[in-house]
This record gives sequence, C-alpha cells and structure tokens, in this order.
Amino acid sequence: MGMRQRARHLFLIARVHEVALKGANRPWFMRTLVGNLEYALSGLPHGRIQVRNLRVLVPLSELESWPAFRERLDWVFGVSSYGLALETGTSVQSLTAGLDRLLELTGPPPGSFCVRVKRTNKGYPLTSPELERILGQHIQERTGAPVNLTAPTVTYRVDLLYDRALLTGEEYRGPGGLPVGVSGRVVVLLSGGFDSPVAAYRMMKRGCFLTLVHCHAYPYVRPTSIEKVISIAQHLGRYQPGMRLHIVPIGDAQREIALAAPPELRVVLYRRLMLRIATAIAHEQGAGAIVTGESLGQVSSQTLENMRAIGAVTDLPLLRPLVGFNKDEIMAEAVRIGTEPISRIRDDDCCTVFVPLHPTAHATLEEATAAERLFDPAALVQACLARRTDYDGDPATWDVSAALLAATG
Repeated sequence: MGMRQRARHLFLIARVHEVALKGANRPWFMRTLVGNLEYALSGLPHGRIQVRNLRVLVPLSELESWPAFRERLDWVFGVSSYGLALETGTSVQSLTAGLDRLLELTGPPPGSFCVRVKRTNKGYPLTSPELERILGQHIQERTGAPVNLTAPTVTYRVDLLYDRALLTGEEYRGPGGLPVGVSGRVVVLLSGGFDSPVAAYRMMKRGCFLTLVHCHAYPYVRPTSIEKVISIAQHLGRYQPGMRLHIVPIGDAQREIALAAPPELRVVLYRRLMLRIATAIAHEQGAGAIVTGESLGQVSSQTLENMRAIGAVTDLPLLRPLVGFNKDEIMAEAVRIGTEPISRIRDDDCCTVFVPLHPTAHATLEEATAAERLFDPAALVQACLARRTDYDGDPATWDVSAALLAATG
C-alpha cells in the first residue's frame, strides 16, 4: 500500500521526435501513437494515457511493473526516449521535494549528473540556468554525486509547464521513427531469411502498417519456412496491432513454370509470380505499396536487370528499404531487432525448387514477357491464392497446421 500511495503521481513519460515536425497533422499522429501505446501496454497496470504538448504521460500505480513497461516501450515506434517522471508544483520548494522523492524511487545517480530545465511558462521568475543551478546544487548536497555538464551519466529533466512541472530522471532511448499506421498499409513479401524481416521492421519504423505475405513450396520442400515465418510474424506483431499474415503455396505453380519456361529464367519468373500474388493481396486490402528485402547485387536475382524485369509486373510502388545494404549490415540489424535467431534456422527457400544450375543475372523484360506466353500467369496466381491461409487476430494463437493442410488439400 505504501508503494502505491507514494507512486500516486508517478508517470512513464514518453517523448517524440519526428512527430514534433508534423504541423497541422500532429494531433492525428499523437492519437495514433497513443493507440499504439495502449496496445503495447495492454495487461500492465496504468491509468489513462495523457498527451501534454509533445509528451505522452502514462500514470503508473506501482513501481514494481517498471521493468515490464521498459520492455514494452521498445515496441512502440514514434517514441524517441522515455523514463520515470514525477508531477509536482512549480515552486522551487515543490521541485526540490519532487527531486527528493524521485531519488528515493530510483536511487542516486550512478555517476555524474546534470539538470536541464525547459520552461513552457516563460513568465516564471527564474531563468532556466538559474533553476538548473539551484536544483543541481540540491541533488549534489543530497547525493554527493559530481556535476558534469557535457557528458553526464544521468540528466535530470525539468519540464516547467504553466500549472505543474514534470521531473524525469534517467532516460532510455526508444525505437524512434513514426507511429505505425500513419504512413498507410503496405504488403511485405516475407521469406524465412534474414533480409525481409529487417525490411518489414524498417517499414514499420517509417509508420507503415504491415500485411505479411509468405510464398512457400511445401510439400515439395520441408515446412520449415512456414514455421519460421509464423515465428517472425509473431515477433514483429508486437510492434503493431492487427498484424495479418497470408501464407500462399506456390510449389505447383513453380512446377508448371519449370516445365514450360527456359531454365535460366525460372527464378525471375518465380519472383514475378510472387510479386503478382502480393499485388493481388495489396489491392484486396487497400495497401499502397509492396515491400521486399532485396539488396542490390546480393544474389543473381537482385541485379538491376533482374530487378527491373521482376518489378514490372506490379502497378504499385515497389519499396526496397535494404537495397543499399550489404549482408553484414543486414545481419547486424537482424541481431539488434531479435529476428536473427529465427532466421538462422535452416530451411528450403521456395526459389530453390526446380532451380537451374545457372540462373540468369541479366534477364530482360522482353525475355520474361515472352517466357510467360508459354503458360497463364493470371491463372497460376488465382490457383495459388485459392489455397492460401489467412492469419489474423492474436499472433500467439497462430500455428503451422492450417497452412500445411491448405497446401496439400
């Protein structure tokens, strides 16, 4: 009871960065951010989320849940930094008492510190530097910690509003970017590899709402890629409410392509098929673009010539957020966002089915178009989509069985 009473005016304070630059659209961006915070923090004890200028305040009823809140805040794009905050009055006496209380809750600074004051109320009788000196001296007398104005271990922030002040201790970096949903919906072609999960993450960071599409060749190969993609989707689903995943079997279509088309063009034709499937789902769901994990020159299908021949089949913008990244950079990002252990599991990529010994690295659009006259691409797309498996709702409930049944049914 004592902790709950002491924490009555305790908040999680989240600060924004890019949202601050959005002018007249800022209220909508902030509403979207609040909705994403509510999704990420569901199940944790907190009060009604509030917006104060460019700060989001989450009232906390207890301090014991703080580690869980810290973990969840790393899932919310649009948050540049966050920390524990106390709400106090604006007098110097109230501010010093609030700092005493904050130090009781969080402990003294583990090293050096400084105080930074930001005054919304420019009519306050003390300037920001004057107040910083007073409050800094108070913390130093109480804790004995040294002051460091250039590279402090902890920065104590004082947001001085008109009717109250917010005191923040140690702050933590958030994921930054834009709130998921403000940039519209995109369809991501998601494989079980390292690249496309990183591309998906980066598009969410730019505010895009994702629909994930995975094309697989089961039962011609093992179902491992399906299992991996479901796990990746569950991992990425922490960042946005309402994640959707569509798993589409294309093995039979690949077999028909392999029987009809020149061997060296098969991989390009497989990828054109997958892009047509993603485009159909995008139109169905009102998505504005297709996203892939392609990196220029990484494999034979990702040369400029092949990328042009593949991308020509969609009428939507084709976004390649990793196009200028090398493999080491992509792997480092996969490690950082937590998808690398899943992607590392060995599987059979669908493009390895019926693959020739020497796939072309320089397909032309004319060659790809001519090869597709030997079969019916539109009919293959429809046949694949007819056997797709759609996942939505709670990602924790998704399993591989429905997709395997659809692929063999």
